[in-house]
Amino acid sequence: MVKLFARYASVGVINTLIHWMVFTILYTEGQTQSLSNFAAFCFAVTFSFFANAKWTFSAEATTMRYLLYLFFMGGMASAVGLYADRTHANPVVTLIVFSAISLVCGFIYSRFVVFKDRK
Repeated sequence: MVKLFARYASVGVINTLIHWMVFTILYTEGQTQSLSNFAAFCFAVTFSFFANAKWTFSAEATTMRYLLYLFFMGGMASAVGLYADRTHANPVVTLIVFSAISLVCGFIYSRFVVFKDRK
């Protein structure tokens, strides 16, 4: 389990860079934190899903698995962004909080729901 989490976290570093770059571009162009966070997530989640399916979990990347991952993680991204908008949170805090939440919750959800019957 530790080895799987380490691999998941390694993919997460690249995923986080993608997410933060897209978020920064959209937010500095005047979009809300919730929209910026959700859109950034959508870009990053595609990389994350396929990299984790192949490298972390040695599992087949199917449409159903992708949709399960997308909707769960996207819901978290939206929730964090909406909370940040309502509380007028600093955008950097929003990114850090979402990154931490998505690392832990994303791994648990991926391991026990999305890729539960991995090869």
